[in-house]
Amino acid sequence: MYIVNLTYHRPLEEVDSHLDGHITWLKHHFQEGAFIASGRKDPRTGGVILVKDMPRTALDAILAQDPFNAVAHYAVINVALTTTSAGFEALAGA
Repeated sequence: MYIVNLTYHRPLEEVDSHLDGHITWLKHHFQEGAFIASGRKDPRTGGVILVKDMPRTALDAILAQDPFNAVAHYAVINVALTTTSAGFEALAGA
């Protein structure tokens, strides 16, 4: 699976102007089954998306469609989870 770490490089007012499109984009990829979880950082400096395993080129194509490209930088970490707490077993191998 991937951990996608978004960090805003523009003021929050500008980030907010892209929020509706970003939420629509997120919902689409949750419905398609690619995304596992997402949320804002606290303090609000960006966000994190957990993504199911897929070819990196496919993930890059998905990220390229995010309206937040105008306001955020993306760091992508590929991780192979092998151990989880009870209730999170589905993440191992995700």
